[in-house]
Amino acid sequence: MPIGACMVAEAVEESGHQVEFLDLMFASDPSVIIQRKLQSVQPDVIGISVRNIDNNDIQSPRFFIKELLTVMKIIRRFYSGEVVLGGSALPIMPEELLRFTGISWACLGDGEKFFPEFLVRLSRVELPGDLPGMAWIKDGKFGYNPPSASEGKKSFRSPDFMRWIDVKAYLSRMSTVPLQTKLVCHFKCIYCTYRKIEGTHYRLSDPAEAADAVLSLSRRGLRHIEFVDNVFNSPYEHAMSICECLAGLKHGASLQSLELNPLYIDDELIAVMERAGFSGIGITVESASDVVLEGLRKGFDASHVYRSAEIIKRHSLPCVWIFMLGGPYETKQTVTETLNFAENYIRPRDVAFFGSGIRIYPGTELESLARRQGFLLLTPKEMLEPVFYLSPSVEYSWMQKQIKTFMCKHM
Repeated sequence: MPIGACMVAEAVEESGHQVEFLDLMFASDPSVIIQRKLQSVQPDVIGISVRNIDNNDIQSPRFFIKELLTVMKIIRRFYSGEVVLGGSALPIMPEELLRFTGISWACLGDGEKFFPEFLVRLSRVELPGDLPGMAWIKDGKFGYNPPSASEGKKSFRSPDFMRWIDVKAYLSRMSTVPLQTKLVCHFKCIYCTYRKIEGTHYRLSDPAEAADAVLSLSRRGLRHIEFVDNVFNSPYEHAMSICECLAGLKHGASLQSLELNPLYIDDELIAVMERAGFSGIGITVESASDVVLEGLRKGFDASHVYRSAEIIKRHSLPCVWIFMLGGPYETKQTVTETLNFAENYIRPRDVAFFGSGIRIYPGTELESLARRQGFLLLTPKEMLEPVFYLSPSVEYSWMQKQIKTFMCKHM
């Protein structure tokens, strides 16, 4: 469910504007729906929210921004006003996205904070070029104002999804209801873009406020809730406080988080998560090899991975383990180490997910490494469409064969 777009819609409405929300998730032909809407309503501004540039899948890559060109083509047939691009994809490659789509404005910061102010400036016929968190193309030149620095506590209220989207359509496809309790990640994985998107200083919700949001959602019938923080259990104390608040509520929700870090997993955390109403968790480990973990700058080593597996065995909470093969310094030996870990340490009733290859984004340490190793020759402006890193020390076909062999043994 598009939590960011719904939050922006509510913020804009609360600032005094009339809002129409068009969700294209389940549209068989988005062009028809957009055309009908623009023939019945002529907005002053259109905002488009884009979460992902691509699907990060080396086997079946999809470049989502190309689909946005179709959306823009139909918009421009019926509308000549301002279009603003937003969403978590924007801070990664703002200039490239604006130039590729032909859109003039982008909101790179917290949309619920900066977009209402952008609208105020437009209503006064003022140029909003000095607003923090905005980027633009004017006279062929790119301009950018970094978002204003924010840190400390932040309100992470849950939007009223039912007002904006077809919730039943999402639930019928087993979608969870997203809930965010913090921004920023202090880890420095070489491939990650979170620090570019969210900044470098933690912004944490009040734990009691987060628990109240779960209770509120559950009372509205939205009981399958997923904490979508980039790392749920960091800071550790914040996660513990949220779980303790939830454990004291009879909220009736089924909770999950697929973003636990092995560095901060212990018996106390898993036990309080069970009491809090969690029905499933995910641990993002990427590898069980020290060499690869160091190369990825994960901030933990293989001993933390093995320790996490032993802790999980002592509890009943279902778990999915998430791996990513083919990173820097991956070899046949390190692939085998990781697969052997999955075979011997993951409970048979749990799930192991294996991805191969790593999407390279401009500005990451992985980009610099790929250039030093001579594998990446494209300019940053040419990296909007998916580009992947694979270790030169392991063959992709061999790696895929090994994964399939293990799958057949442990379906």
